[in-house]
Amino acid sequence: MSTAALGGFGPLLHAEWTKFRTVRGWWVSCCAAVLLVCLVGLLATAAGNAAADGGSSLPIGPGGEAVNDDFSFVHQPLRGDGTLTVAVTALTGVTATEPGRTSPGLAPWAKAGIIVKDGLAQGSSYAAVMVTGGHGVRMQYDYTHDVAAPAAAVSARSPNWLRLRRAGDVLTGYRSADGRTWTEIGTTRLTGLPDTAQVGLFVTSPAIERSTGTGVGFAPAVATGTFGRIALGGHWTPGGWRYRQVGEGAGVSGSYTQDTKGQATPSGTGFTVTGAGDIAPVVGGPAASGVRTIENFLVGAFAGLVVVVVVAAGYITAEYRRGLIGVTLAASPRRGRVLVAKALVAGGVAFLAGTVAAAVMVPLGGRRSRAAGFPVLTVPAGTEARVVVGTGLLLAAAAVFALGVGAILRRGAVAITVVVVSMVLPYLLATASVLPDGAAEWLLRVTPAAGFAVQQSLVRYDQVVTVYAPSSGYFPLTPWAGFAVLCGYAAVAFGTGVVLLRRRDV
Repeated sequence: MSTAALGGFGPLLHAEWTKFRTVRGWWVSCCAAVLLVCLVGLLATAAGNAAADGGSSLPIGPGGEAVNDDFSFVHQPLRGDGTLTVAVTALTGVTATEPGRTSPGLAPWAKAGIIVKDGLAQGSSYAAVMVTGGHGVRMQYDYTHDVAAPAAAVSARSPNWLRLRRAGDVLTGYRSADGRTWTEIGTTRLTGLPDTAQVGLFVTSPAIERSTGTGVGFAPAVATGTFGRIALGGHWTPGGWRYRQVGEGAGVSGSYTQDTKGQATPSGTGFTVTGAGDIAPVVGGPAASGVRTIENFLVGAFAGLVVVVVVAAGYITAEYRRGLIGVTLAASPRRGRVLVAKALVAGGVAFLAGTVAAAVMVPLGGRRSRAAGFPVLTVPAGTEARVVVGTGLLLAAAAVFALGVGAILRRGAVAITVVVVSMVLPYLLATASVLPDGAAEWLLRVTPAAGFAVQQSLVRYDQVVTVYAPSSGYFPLTPWAGFAVLCGYAAVAFGTGVVLLRRRDV
């Protein structure tokens, strides 16, 4: 009786590992998978960098995410606790209809309101209450948080009164229809808010969504907010109101039209303020055209995955083709354990290959893009780690899936075709704008291609308009939910392979 049979699972696993590493073609192919992921990623980055037009950095918010922080700001310092109260009597806008021409129009997420901000640097912590172009009164803070208040129309006869109160590092937003009865919208704590903060009126407007002959585009949009009498409470630093354009323009979220610019004009006891841009996270898709994401650097993962699938399927089917499966099962009569050992070896090697490739490409792709003048969408460290490890898990699950299919079909070419057609082909069809968005999302929900969602670093935000579709890098399932779909397919294929291996003659 063999050592594997006598010694249990450990010697069996060692025997399978020895078998794998002594077949030169298998481990060379796994090394080639790493190189292929990197090569395709570098080629894609180089092609994109050819179109770079400068602006290689984006502001970073308190949570580590890339943000837009561009707006017109009428401000003065507030020392310690205090309140700012104002009536927003009008919010209007213009949009570019074609080069050199504009028409009246207001972006749904145009904003006019009051804000408490940790300094004037882009990306600094803030809390704000505002009237929007199409989503009523909101309280937003630190870029990713959005709280709705009851919606109400804005006019000179029926203004929206806004109030923001500071108590230490706690900020509370209020809304009133008459300036006397107030409704709380929300409360947040801005940890580390300095004793003296910049507080005042702001207006901004992201680009407005437009349908074009080739799909969805975005046109420059500018908003103008009219503010009534301003009421102050607390310790305000003498010196009066000052105007500041935060950011150099409208950032990556839009731009001013040809005949507009950011400005503030005293109007009676208040101000009329014009601005463009946004205070919100940077998202993917046409809303941030030209911004590179982590996913752009890992576009070669599907190519490396194909190589891993070929190796994993051949790891089991080669034994049937060469008549060695009988020897393997004679050495370890518990057939299920043989397939488990093979899965650990193939999955482990695939995980290592995917993780190494991603760990190289994410920083390398970022450096190359920034050096070429391309902004890169920064994400929190936890998200970046999940994408890197997730790439390894994606290849590992694909390897187990291919191993199971190979055990079922016993023919390498057929097994490889089944896995590639069910996993890689739907991914390419869905993300390459070949299919309508609905069909693409359906494919990425029900096929093994859903597993690619584990690589997604982009986040959906209700308060930011873009094309949230696979063609823009947005999967219909969350990263771990999509990966769970792939794992489900792998588990079914592997379990079926175990059952058939136990029942069939070799």
